[in-house]
Amino acid sequence: MKTIKLTLAAVALSTLTFGAFAADQVNSDPLHQTPVGTISAQGGSNLDSLEAQLNAKADAAGAKSFRITSTSGQNNLHGTAVIYQ
Repeated sequence: MKTIKLTLAAVALSTLTFGAFAADQVNSDPLHQTPVGTISAQGGSNLDSLEAQLNAKADAAGAKSFRITSTSGQNNLHGTAVIYQ
């Protein structure tokens, strides 16, 4: 029983920790955050997959948030985003 409680507590804490580091997509320049660079992704088959690729790159760069600035293409999408700290 004690092992189950410890396991559940570890899962809950790791979920909270993971959520704290995920980058949020924003629609305008976020307050109290500064732009620190740009990222790009290509090969998305639709806007959702392109957004997911950009989100993963923003997370990998340690960004707090990102704003998509451009998308182009039809079947092979390309997009860019500004990342913020």
